[in-house]
Amino acid sequence: MRGKDLHDSCPETNRANQSALTQISGGKYSSFLQIWGDFSTSLIATDQRFPQPEMRDLRRLLKYLRPHWPIFTLATMAMVLVGLLETATGSLIVPIFDQAFVQGVGQRTPTIFGLQRLIPEAPLGAWKVISILLIVFTLAKGIAEYFSTYLMARIGQSAVLKLRQDLYSHLLEQSATFFERHRTNYLVSRLVSSAAAIETAVTSTLRDMLRETFTLIFFLSASFYYSWRLALGSLLIAPVIAVLTAKFGRALRNLARESFEGSKQLTDTAQEALANQGIVKAYRAEKRESERFTHVAKKIVRANLRSASIAGASPPTIEMIGILFVVLLLFFGQREIIADRMNTAQFVTFLFFLFRSYDPMRKLSRLQNSMEQALAAAHHVWEVMDEHSTIKEKPGATELPALKKEIELQDVSFGYSNETKSVLRDVSLKVKAGTMVALVGQSGGGKSTLTKLLPRFHDPSSGAVLWDGVDIREATISSLRKQIALVTQETVLFNDTVRHNIAYGKPEATDIEVEEAALIAFAHDFIRELPDGYDTIVGERGIFLSGGQRQRLAIARAILVNAPVLILDEATSALDAESERLVQSAISNLVRNRTTIVIAHRLSTVRRADVIVVMEAGRIIEMGTHAELLAKGGKYQKLYELQFADEEEDPQIAQMAQI
Repeated sequence: MRGKDLHDSCPETNRANQSALTQISGGKYSSFLQIWGDFSTSLIATDQRFPQPEMRDLRRLLKYLRPHWPIFTLATMAMVLVGLLETATGSLIVPIFDQAFVQGVGQRTPTIFGLQRLIPEAPLGAWKVISILLIVFTLAKGIAEYFSTYLMARIGQSAVLKLRQDLYSHLLEQSATFFERHRTNYLVSRLVSSAAAIETAVTSTLRDMLRETFTLIFFLSASFYYSWRLALGSLLIAPVIAVLTAKFGRALRNLARESFEGSKQLTDTAQEALANQGIVKAYRAEKRESERFTHVAKKIVRANLRSASIAGASPPTIEMIGILFVVLLLFFGQREIIADRMNTAQFVTFLFFLFRSYDPMRKLSRLQNSMEQALAAAHHVWEVMDEHSTIKEKPGATELPALKKEIELQDVSFGYSNETKSVLRDVSLKVKAGTMVALVGQSGGGKSTLTKLLPRFHDPSSGAVLWDGVDIREATISSLRKQIALVTQETVLFNDTVRHNIAYGKPEATDIEVEEAALIAFAHDFIRELPDGYDTIVGERGIFLSGGQRQRLAIARAILVNAPVLILDEATSALDAESERLVQSAISNLVRNRTTIVIAHRLSTVRRADVIVVMEAGRIIEMGTHAELLAKGGKYQKLYELQFADEEEDPQIAQMAQI
């Protein structure tokens, strides 16, 4: 997972597909026998029958199971016990046959586990013991099945919890570049859907595959006990089934990956349309969006139907081949009885175990589809976890003290990885402590990118950002970001209470501190009018609040943090006059006694700034005060006439500019 969806087939993938479960009983079970046998060792990684890409996925998945090996051992012992008890129950066919069809007292044909020694010679006593053994074996098997199910569910839940925690922590550690490359829905689908598929695999699929595999081994062992000649003959079908299973496995794995990719696209499509439903309705695009959704959904349906077709055809195909061999074995069995190498009771029991062995084979064939989907999901998770795009902190980084003199950008250049040209070019700027610097200019000039360098969302390609003469790359990231409050252009609120949103940057804040911040941001009055006051849920992205209310909550959040440096990207959305006045008053309180870098969109902010920086095409082209730049008659004057002149003429806005 290197930041792109790697679902295309390649020689490595095709070789990996051919390795799926190919050796025991038609080739569907051996990989999981080896997983168990090598659970706490690295032997599985050195088995050359398994291609490395597939083994890497399995090996990494096993790392999440390894801490639970004591519970896994108990669960496996319970599954082994299930297989033993299934076999013991079947072996009672021999004494039942003796009592029902063989004349004379005391007939005790040898059977597996020596159970014939427990059967009394008296017919009534024999039937009583057989009945008791059937009940005891069935009860014990039920208890063993319960413990194997519960313990494997416990392992699966714990392992996937740790996997999700690791993945989520990994995502939170990534830089802004990482999130610029990946869609949010892509990452969420890995965190939720892919992890859920792995959870199902560990909790249910792996448990069933191990249990059915052990049962199959015991059934085949019982078949060898009664007639090794006939059992060897029955294994002649293994190469045929192995070839079929390899083909089925390859197709199932490819279809599983195609289905996961389709699910990701479906989530993206739905999220886009639902999140922007206002635009969809305004442009009457409901039908187009519905068709787009249906097109992607049908791709998933086709992949899933092809997968179901293969999964449905695999068991009966293999079963039919097995039955043909069993028919041949009937004739060979007659010869064994005539040769007195086994009696009728033993032959009937041999056939019972042979037929029963096809039941776990059939189940394992069906379970293969689920396991292939889980491996494809695991591959998707590893793709994300293998991509590292973090802002690295230098060893021995120092704590950054509060700003005393200035922030300086020295010949800073920066370009995004997906763009060929630089966004910033040789930018040099000094921001004195306690002053306000306003960045203005047309869109695409590099203003937002410049502000992202200060909290180290990105590092410059060349040049340096100095904090009182110290390169911020020499300081700890935590101490740097603790000094900075951020108010973004698009107001970001969480679907939680008003209190939670205001205290987001300072979770330990008291109720009094939260209310004081709201008062300073002119938000306290409208908060009290909400249904539950500070405990009111604001909705997704603050949907239950107006634009001005959302902005004032974001300002209150920055006020509560009380950081010495403020980065403010003014919202461009138009507000009514009263809301605008309150927001501007809140901003005035926010910037007081702070070092402020603001991306300005309002005349009132520009006039308040100590220095105005005009940016164009990633460069600083003009600097000065509002009056100085107007007098110069350069780019700023043109920008002023284009963007701010109307505000100058509006008496209400002009009045707010004096705030």
